[in-house]
Amino acid sequence: MSAVVLSVGRGLTYLIFAGIAWGTAGAAASLLYGVSDLGPMALSFWRCAGGCLLLLAARAFRRPGAGGGSGATGAGRGAGPASRRRRVGRMLATGCALTVFQTAYFAAVQHTGLAVATVVTLGAGPVLIALGARVLLGERLGAGGVCAVAGALAGLGVLVLGGGGAEVRPAGVLLALLSAAGYAVMTLLTRWFGRDGGGGDPVTTSAWSFGIGTVCLLPLALAEGLVPQGAALGPVIGLLVYVAAVPTALAYALYFAGASVVRSATVSVIMLLEPVSAAVIAVVLLGERLTAATVLGTLLLLTAVAGLAFGEARDAARVRRAAVAV
Repeated sequence: MSAVVLSVGRGLTYLIFAGIAWGTAGAAASLLYGVSDLGPMALSFWRCAGGCLLLLAARAFRRPGAGGGSGATGAGRGAGPASRRRRVGRMLATGCALTVFQTAYFAAVQHTGLAVATVVTLGAGPVLIALGARVLLGERLGAGGVCAVAGALAGLGVLVLGGGGAEVRPAGVLLALLSAAGYAVMTLLTRWFGRDGGGGDPVTTSAWSFGIGTVCLLPLALAEGLVPQGAALGPVIGLLVYVAAVPTALAYALYFAGASVVRSATVSVIMLLEPVSAAVIAVVLLGERLTAATVLGTLLLLTAVAGLAFGEARDAARVRRAAVAV
């Protein structure tokens, strides 16, 4: 089977959609907390379990050869034991990193609040990813890229902390840094395997990752309370299905596909669309007040995302032209 190679332009589109979809998860979680007694660990468990089931169903009903990843769709057939061990190791590592990313973030929110946890996790993520990509992958940001990352971090800080009143607690900050490290490992692994055609099928990668997350989160969810009590069952199920389907199964499949072909630092900045999406939903659907900090932070983040995406597409076009010329 011939390889199905994802273009950089399509990878950028996938990442933009994934970032926006991730931002809707917060609004859905807020609604869930309002109509049920589910806690963050139980919600994370159902998110991972539902996402895993949906992706396995999609994989079962998909046409043979319709992988759509960055590598060969038929790589698993005829592959040797070393190749299979490599794929399994990649999926285990990615699944563990995803579990650390999500669980440590929710714990950070409990210890130091949503604003500080979001700024530290999403702010430290691009820095760790840029450093890791430079050391491990040889990816250079350049002066323009450094300015774009700095602008994105400034926009994130203004957007999330602009309302004031945030309380910084050391334990929460350490958990948020742990979450950022998990996010960085997940992104760097995806890019590393994607560069040599070993990225694999993003649907399979996502399903494995959520399966590992489900197993890791089950004890925590049981201790917290796995099944909602005295809740309106219809709205709860509807919101859980949405969280499992859109910001989880679909968004992470798109994320893993896009992150395999786009530079790691660019990926980390594009995914900062998550708080922008959440802020827009909060203003438009949840009735929160539109502040100057919201507008300024959103504009800074969108400018940084647009600048890095344009630079990524331009560099990819230059590489294609050089290849044709040769």
